[in-house]
Amino acid sequence: MSVMPDHGVQPPSVGLLLLPETSLASLFGLKEVFGAVGNVWEKLTGEQTDVAPIETRIVAAAPRGVQTSMGPLIIPDSGLTDVDVVITTDLTLDASASPRGRWAAEADWLRIQYERGAAVCSVCTGAIALAEAGLLAGRTATTHWGAARMLQACYPDVRVEASRVLALAGEDQRIITTGGVASWEDLAIYLICRFRGNDEGIRIAKIFLFGDRTEGQLPFSAMERPRSHDDAVIKGIQAWAAENYARHNPVQEMSVHTGLPARTLARRFRRATGFSPIDYVQTLRIEQAKRLLEGTSMPVDDIAVAIGYEDPTHFRRLFKKRTATTPARYRKRYSVLVTPLDAEAQGRLCAPPGALE
Repeated sequence: MSVMPDHGVQPPSVGLLLLPETSLASLFGLKEVFGAVGNVWEKLTGEQTDVAPIETRIVAAAPRGVQTSMGPLIIPDSGLTDVDVVITTDLTLDASASPRGRWAAEADWLRIQYERGAAVCSVCTGAIALAEAGLLAGRTATTHWGAARMLQACYPDVRVEASRVLALAGEDQRIITTGGVASWEDLAIYLICRFRGNDEGIRIAKIFLFGDRTEGQLPFSAMERPRSHDDAVIKGIQAWAAENYARHNPVQEMSVHTGLPARTLARRFRRATGFSPIDYVQTLRIEQAKRLLEGTSMPVDDIAVAIGYEDPTHFRRLFKKRTATTPARYRKRYSVLVTPLDAEAQGRLCAPPGALE
């Protein structure tokens, strides 16, 4: 299932609920990640994406500031205003003290937001604030495994399934709870996919290196923004290469199109772009292979031919050299982000069920 972003829909507004017990890492992490939607990829790569931003603000019942249990006084962006998505991030709670009766104003606001159609989400122990608002009663939810006992004991009508990383519940799957502290990354990618499409979710995952990092940074990398230069001939041949990289011998044809001897072209191309002509063509080919692996089920051998390699074995070697992983592993890495999975069986769900109304 692939969900395409609807650019005609008003960008969703996200409210990050600030409580005295709020942990700051996921609070500001989420704000930074949502703030990157629709703009950072183009700055890094030069590729235009036409993705609308996601407005994100920290909200609190005390608009003049909240003294957090971690020490700093945090000034929110606004009071408890209406938003399309609410997120309660992880909370620092005393396991020996019941959370019942806390956050009265915030609990009322959470209920109102859900009733007016907002998605209500939690990270880690933030699920306890949703339970206090009565939003998890009779519903399945997850939280940090170390807080599962507190959640179940204090709110026995919640169906706690601490094995999950992400759980969906409620009308239109508008109640979303996640597991441990680091699961804010899973929630961020899920919501970006849901509101702005799978492609942008993958781009954000690459920017922030979300996911499996055992193979280093190369599986996340992309072609950087080309160097700016004033050589009109080289600009022209770059545009030609972007459309013709899959041809049998594009570097030789580049020389023919420019009328420059091969050595002169190579020297002038490197001076202008920082790439040799062959490296530039291979980079274009590998970037297209990545897109096909991310967004289609096209066989790897067919991808090799489509981007200009008659020998699939050569393509696989080159792909691994440039990305530190095989085409098959690369496809699996990003399919986790955009393919609906059985949350009960696999404990992870990152593909959107559909845009919120």
